[in-house]
Amino acid sequence: MKRIDLISQLNILLEPHTIRDFCPNGLQVEGTDNIKKVVTGVTASQALIDAAILQKADAIIVHHGFFWKGENPEIVGMKKKRIAALLKHDINLIAYHLPLDVHPTLGNNAQLAKLLDITYEAGLELGSSKSVPVKGILNTPLTAEEFAQKIATVLNRKPVTSIVRDKKIESIAWCTGGGQGYIDLAAQQGIDAYLTGEASEQTIHSSREQNIDFFAAGHHATERYGIKALGEYLANEYHLDVTFIDIDNPV
Repeated sequence: MKRIDLISQLNILLEPHTIRDFCPNGLQVEGTDNIKKVVTGVTASQALIDAAILQKADAIIVHHGFFWKGENPEIVGMKKKRIAALLKHDINLIAYHLPLDVHPTLGNNAQLAKLLDITYEAGLELGSSKSVPVKGILNTPLTAEEFAQKIATVLNRKPVTSIVRDKKIESIAWCTGGGQGYIDLAAQQGIDAYLTGEASEQTIHSSREQNIDFFAAGHHATERYGIKALGEYLANEYHLDVTFIDIDNPV
């Protein structure tokens, strides 16, 4: 498949032009024009790049790429080593951040809901057609302790919790990755629980003082599934050779 055609199809699928982001979405580092072997992963770390080189990949597609707003723009140190490896081996780096979070079927939020048996109802950011945090219901209401155990079993990651209610969870809001700041929106809408990847010190106070159960299941652990689903879609739709490589991260 030609690189230009792959990027075109990904842009049609993920619609990056419809959402404001903190990084460029799409092609970030140009490599070979012909793409047959693709490696997918959560983050364009050196470990993932090295694994892709061993796989003789033509392209790496990730959720967390390069060139974030506010970072040092100089191509030095760690960044220089990563980009040099990509250029040396003529590997394309393609990244989709928020567009992959919000995709209604392949996205991180959608895939996490599927794994945890949650039904999506609406965006949490009222009035936004591309709300990053979302809300819905647990198909089987669970106590907070039961839900924490389910997260640990399904994601293989024991969550950080703040359990403040003595009733079963029915309504829930969630945002994969570093979405802990949205807990206040969930509390304002009277939702029983909020699930995300990370926790900040103030998040626990928000949970306790607004009577909303909270679960932080890991940034990496909650965002493995969107990029994996995207790779499976590309393999099925375009007959590309796609391998998902999970470079574990405890955060």
